[in-house]
Amino acid sequence: MKNNQRREFLKSTGLVGLGLFGAGSTLANEFENLPLQAQKGVNRIQSFNMSGFAAPKIDNVRIGIVGLGMRGPGAVDRLSKIENVEIKALCDLLPDRVEKAKAQLKDTPHTPDGYSGNAYSWKEMMDRDDLDLIYIATPWEWHTPMAVYAMEAGKHAACEVPIARTLDECWQLVETSERTKKHCMQLENCCYDFFELMTLKMKREGYFGEVLHVEGAYIHDLLALNFKKEGGYQDMWRLKENYRNGNLYATHGLGPICQILDINRGDQMDFLTSTSSNDFSMHAEAKKLAEQDNFFASFAQKSFRGNMNTTMVKTKHGKTIMIQHDVSSPRPYSRLHVVSGTEGYAQKYPQPKVAIGHGWLKDEEFKDLETKYTPEIIQKVGELAKKVGGHGGMDFMMDWRLIDCLRNGLPLDQDVYDAALWSAISPLSEWSVANRSNSIDVPDFTGGNWKTNAPVDITLNGGGTTGVRV
Repeated sequence: MKNNQRREFLKSTGLVGLGLFGAGSTLANEFENLPLQAQKGVNRIQSFNMSGFAAPKIDNVRIGIVGLGMRGPGAVDRLSKIENVEIKALCDLLPDRVEKAKAQLKDTPHTPDGYSGNAYSWKEMMDRDDLDLIYIATPWEWHTPMAVYAMEAGKHAACEVPIARTLDECWQLVETSERTKKHCMQLENCCYDFFELMTLKMKREGYFGEVLHVEGAYIHDLLALNFKKEGGYQDMWRLKENYRNGNLYATHGLGPICQILDINRGDQMDFLTSTSSNDFSMHAEAKKLAEQDNFFASFAQKSFRGNMNTTMVKTKHGKTIMIQHDVSSPRPYSRLHVVSGTEGYAQKYPQPKVAIGHGWLKDEEFKDLETKYTPEIIQKVGELAKKVGGHGGMDFMMDWRLIDCLRNGLPLDQDVYDAALWSAISPLSEWSVANRSNSIDVPDFTGGNWKTNAPVDITLNGGGTTGVRV
């Protein structure tokens, strides 16, 4: 990597200024040494296996929420509708956002304290001794520092995606969760999409035969939103993330297909290779806007990620995974979900379909499949979730399931190893793109326990007792 590229990579992260790395250690150095970093887990012995870990039951889950910009207010609303939840604290850099979120709760039993005013107000909130769960919905660069601090403070952590941006951060999360025995869940809502859950149950019951290939994607034209000066992302943080070139947002497509393949729980990623197209949109947009508004002059001097990134992963058992990412091309939204097996095939986008052999099932046959393979969680709260909302209901099902697991002392559907592995795709893909799409090993965050870890339980055994107010 050239010196100017190294400087841009380092500056784009914003993490060195947060004091997250020791003396003499820089993110640029980590990037250059990524192949070695990826080998860290080869002979690693876990201090404690968090896969399948069930924390002590919490009858009333007391929550502090940090980050009330794009995603936080929706979480406040959803969580307020779940019984045996107390929203005790709200935090954001901007005081007016805290006040707006408190106003959302006016006609509810929740009367949270507010924290705001400086970049570290969240620490004061997390230091309270009357919180069980910290719910993080801040810009990406704060995700790992906040999740680590929360666990160190004796709280479970649930964080928006991606939970980490570097391998170093991934290992921080894993090691902290194991040491503190606190849950660290990445809030991958797409694992609770109705179609994705249906295909997971179909796979478990052998409908596809042996699954041999899966695909996932996040293709969403965010060009205008990323360049939105007012009412967009605070301090243009998400636009700045796009100085990095790789799959920056892999988890929406990746999470559900990893559960299909039992990744971390019976199979494991082995290596990946990644390719990005050139940038045909973002620099041009920055340059055009800079001609009208000097605010964008600095952005016009930057290089941005390519429009389309395609990353391929090979698993230890010989399965293949394709993940795509494009947030700057003018094309229809697609969160591609493909399951290809020896006996059946399913895909979502442009519409949900299932095939046997070379032919698609008819509409009536597909409806019969939906009835037969609807998981318990959808039967229990699916219709309520649609009423509450959040990406068609999957956000609410995710939050409800998290609370229900904590209340009943059940393992979470997504553990810290999932959080680390799914997030690690971003830095690994960046390295591959920067090195002519050469392959790079994927770390094993489980310390080899993927061979014996039990698959995610898609039933409500031991749970399903949490009520909802609608």
